[in-house]
Amino acid sequence: MPLLEVKNLTKVYRIGLLGRRTIVAVNNVSFSVSEGEIVSLVGESGSGKTTTARIILRLLKPTEGSVTFMGRDIWRDLRSRRDLKWYWRNVNGIFQDPFSSINPTHRIKDVFLRVFNLFEERYDSGTKLKMIREALQSVGLIPEEVLDRRPFELSGGMRQRILIARVFLVKPKLVLADEPTSMIDATLRLGVLNLFQKLREELKTSVIFITHDLGLATFVSDRILIMYRGEVVEEGVPEEIMKNPRHEYTRRLLESVPKLYTSWFRQT
Repeated sequence: MPLLEVKNLTKVYRIGLLGRRTIVAVNNVSFSVSEGEIVSLVGESGSGKTTTARIILRLLKPTEGSVTFMGRDIWRDLRSRRDLKWYWRNVNGIFQDPFSSINPTHRIKDVFLRVFNLFEERYDSGTKLKMIREALQSVGLIPEEVLDRRPFELSGGMRQRILIARVFLVKPKLVLADEPTSMIDATLRLGVLNLFQKLREELKTSVIFITHDLGLATFVSDRILIMYRGEVVEEGVPEEIMKNPRHEYTRRLLESVPKLYTSWFRQT
């Protein structure tokens, strides 16, 4: 049984004064994610990938279709506060803007301590601090340099590492990373991508990586789904997508990938 299964997912927005016009943001999307697998949803803005992620995170209700996590339908079976806490404990999101994802007035130590309070994790203060230090070290940060600082005192790359460190602290089974490298310097992107590999290797965490950049998806993924106008138009392993793209939209995305990168793939 897959960890996550998305079946026939559709999201329709009604617009206009009387709601007579409709926009189909996601149309009949189906895929699954296994334990420890990294799956990328790739497409331009408006392709439906972020809407799909918001539905999986249970932030947006679908018009049709279902999302099943560990055998439980997230809309039909998860109704109580306890159920939802269980779900969000096991399914985390990392978003593209590290500048607005953390309260700018809180010290980094307090940002992490709130995680324990949110999920009612009962540890003594010494154990909590030890776990926070280990999480920061997991993403290459020195605890003494960041714990008493506030987000506005850190670079974008460091803030994004803080967000990923929170994942190492919570140890969820699934992470949805929505354009996690788009607002940080290009020189730091490889390091952030390597952290998702580390999540998978050390915690067996599955990742849904959402990006417009097919090159990044190829680097980090086990499997890639190409989304276009709300639909999955192509699916395959990175080598297959890069060497033998079947859909015209995939070929257009490939044109934006550096030639050196695509040439390397075709030679392997």
